[in-house]
Formats: sequence, C-alpha cells, structure tokens
Amino acid sequence: MKITYKPLLLSTIAAVLLSACGGSTPTVLSTPIENIDTTPLKESPLTESEKHNWGHLDLVRDTIPGMSVDKAYSEIIKGQKGETVIVAVIDSGIDIDHEDLDDVLWTNTDEIPNNGKDDDNNGYVDDIHGWNFLGDAYDEQLEMTRIVAAGDSNAPRFAEAKAELEKGKNEAMQTKQNIDGLLQQIPPAQEALRKHLGKDDYTKEDVMKIKTEDQGLNQAKGIQMFLYDRDLTLEDIKEYATAYAERLNYNYNVDFRGRKTGDNPDDWNDKPGYGNGNVKPVKKSESHGTHVAGIIAAERNNGKGANGVANNVQIMSIRAVPNGDEYDKDVAKAIRYAVDNGAKVINGSFGKSYSPHSDWVRDAIKYASDNDVVFVHAAGNDSKDVDTAPNFPDDNVNYVEVGNTYIRVGALAPKYGSEMIAGFSNYGKKNVDVFAPGAKVYSTTPENEYDTKGGTSMAAPAVAGIAALLRSYYPKLKASQVKQIIMDSGLPVKTKVIVGGDANDVRAFDTLTKSGKMANAYNALIMASQMSK
Repeated sequence: MKITYKPLLLSTIAAVLLSACGGSTPTVLSTPIENIDTTPLKESPLTESEKHNWGHLDLVRDTIPGMSVDKAYSEIIKGQKGETVIVAVIDSGIDIDHEDLDDVLWTNTDEIPNNGKDDDNNGYVDDIHGWNFLGDAYDEQLEMTRIVAAGDSNAPRFAEAKAELEKGKNEAMQTKQNIDGLLQQIPPAQEALRKHLGKDDYTKEDVMKIKTEDQGLNQAKGIQMFLYDRDLTLEDIKEYATAYAERLNYNYNVDFRGRKTGDNPDDWNDKPGYGNGNVKPVKKSESHGTHVAGIIAAERNNGKGANGVANNVQIMSIRAVPNGDEYDKDVAKAIRYAVDNGAKVINGSFGKSYSPHSDWVRDAIKYASDNDVVFVHAAGNDSKDVDTAPNFPDDNVNYVEVGNTYIRVGALAPKYGSEMIAGFSNYGKKNVDVFAPGAKVYSTTPENEYDTKGGTSMAAPAVAGIAALLRSYYPKLKASQVKQIIMDSGLPVKTKVIVGGDANDVRAFDTLTKSGKMANAYNALIMASQMSK
C-alpha cells in the first residue's frame, strides 16, 4: 500500500569544489565532516519558504533538521558537472508532463514510440519512459484481504490476516462516521465565525481571541482550532472521507477485484510483458508517484514550485503501486525492469505487512545489489518497530541480508529535539538504516500543482536523491559504497526522542536506527570525495 500520511487523530475527530566530470580524478575534500555538539531549537514557526524547503536546510545554520542540500550545492558542487544518473521510481503513476518534471525524464531511445513493437527486445512494448505493471487499474485490496478472500484457512498467517482485517474494517467504519460527523459541523462553524468576525479571511489569531458566553460560537471556535492545530482544512477532511470510503469499498472488501492485466499474480511466468507503456496516473488523485519523483528530481532553481535533491537525474517511471497493496509479482518485475534498463538508484515508497511471494521480491533486491544498484525503501507509517513487526519488502532472512545496497529510511519532522521523529514513522535498530525529512514535505502533484504530504514515502526519495548525487559526482563509487557513505556520513543524533507519537515513550535516537544518524547530503559528498581517493 502507498505510504502517505497527514497528521490527524482520525479516531477522535559538506567546502571545496568537486571535479568528477570527463573522467578526471575528483578533488579530495579536506573539509571535515560536520557533527552536532549543541544545536539550538527552532523556536519560531517555519516561514512559508522554510516549509516548502525544510528538508534541504542545514541543522546548524537554520536550526531545522534538514539534509544540508542547499549548503552542499552552494559550497561543494556549485559550477560542477556530474554524470547523468537514471533513478527508477517504483510507485503509482507519474505525471510526466508536469512543468517541474518534464525535463528530467528517462527516455528509452531504443524504442520507437507507439508502433506496437518491442524494438529493443526487452520484453516490453512501447516502454518509452518506463512501464506500467498495473494496466488501467488503480484501486486494489490489501494483501491481508486477498489472503482472507482466497479462503484457504491453512495458508500462512491466515488467522492473523482475518483478525486484522476484521479489526481494520471496524475501525475504518467508525473513523468514517467520525469524519462524516466532522464534515457536517465544519461549514456551519466556519460560517458562524465569519459572521462574528465580520470577514471571510480570518486568521488563527482572530479565532483565538474570541471570548464569548455563546455555547454555539465556542463550539465553532473549538472546531476551527482543531483544524488549525493540525494544519488541516475542510478540503483535507473531505480527502480523508474519500480515502476511508475507498478503504472500505476496495482495500477491505473481500469481494472486490481490481486487477485488470489479465495475468495470474501468483504465477511468475504467466503473460510476460503484461501491462502497458502508459506511466501516467489514471486520475488526478493518484498523486503519490508524482510527489515522490519531485522530491528526488524536480528541476532545481527554475522559478517553479519545488527543488529536487538531485540534479543530473533522469526519472524512470514504473507504475506498480495501486491504491491498496502492491502485488509481489509487480514489485519484483519492476525492480528487475529498472536494473535491466540502466537505473543506478531505485526508490520504493511502498510497503505492507503481508507478502505471500516475498522471496520473489527479495531475489529482485539481491539482483539489484548484484548489479550495482542502490535500492532505497520507505520504512513504513505504522509507528512500529520493524525489527519485530513484519514489513515488506525486506532484504534479509532472520537479519541476514541478501545484498548490501538496500537502504530502509525512517521519517523526520521539521523540528530538532524530542519531537524530531515523525510520530507515524516505523523504526528499528536492525532494520531501519537512517532517518531523513519525511513529515510535511512540499513537492509536485499532477497537473502542474504542488502539495505538502508526509510519510516515510517522502523520506525515502530524499535519501534516493543523495544516492543519485553521489553516483553523479563520483560515478566510480560502487552502490555498496554509496550505502556505506549515506549511513556513515549522517549527523549523529544524541538527544532522546518521542517514539510513535507517544509522549510517554521516550528513547535515545540511536536505538531506533542502525546508523543512529539523520542523512546529510553535505557530509555525504565530503565522505564520497575521501572514499573515492
């Protein structure tokens, strides 16, 4: 299932120039890698500019736990020319016509567009900008729903899936009722505030100052403050209502059948080349892949909405993640397609708790590792320890890794200190490698629009962007070295943090991740310079 999160309590209403072009030997940076000793907290609210770019800011300079991307460009790689790196985004559809993405697309030059032939003999017809393993479908069941729908009580984890499905369905129904109730209350509450304040464009401060004995007006104030405190709008609540309706109608519905590719998802060899070459979203609300692509590679400094982490990138779009849980077959074939067609970095912002063919995906991850490709994966948004709670895809069996290029990423929020771990983020001392900006991230969405989304889905492409930078400016580095650099060069966090959004659960940051660090592009480029020598 796509991993996207917006904070809502639904149930309750490093500098020397680099030279890596033309095959020349890169300059070795003597700049020391930065560490944190004492760093002040950001006391004032983020400005609009900071909100749109916080993941690129510098902890020491800006007191915001970003990845020092802007600092890396201004002090290290300014004026330098790296090599082009293909980054595969395995996700929902990508709006390849977007104004901030249309010049950073991978194009298969060995394929003649729209001639109905497999010109390059790679097994896929008219795959110009990537491949669509979903065909015309988008809505899908969760994996546990498929397990229950199959009706085999002897299947692995059947009883667990059945119990979890029933619980999830009941909770979704209750949450949907709560959201519907809130939707009924918001418009009249906002109208009451407009009348009382005498204006349409009232602010949070205006509402906070209201003092009244009127019970209805106080209730209206409370509803609007609920929205303000969670950075939500009426439109956001409507989106949640739609999302929960879809969850009940599709994700949890044992009778729903969403797959339209005509293949058997449980048969690896059935209908090779299934799907089509249309990598675009089937509807505007299918925005996840476009948002992820923008975090990695939105055209930098073009005067438009967002900047990607990496320049010199070509995005290969692979549509394999539906509105529900992705099929193991699609993911495994998507990884292999990316590797076989030249990707050097793959981003996977998806995940699930059940995986009947996890071996297919694990074999594909090993295939990527064996072929010198970095695979970056989102840790998940269940506030869980993935050392103990299953989360797929993974790269290990009983903690023994099948390769050495897989990076699992947790999410940071835009405030250094005890609240810097996003409350939704999964974690794990053994299975989560590093943390990166993931909450409240601004990026591209379909039809030349932009939006703020949160999730480890947003943290993974931030790290994929760093991986692309390293592979661009230091192309002789191996994928395994890129992983090592990202983990070793991050900023070590010594503070204790709140885990899972529970103020009573406070732990040392380094107990939540293998590296004990937050990813940092500036330091990574310095270490890459030193390692490349």
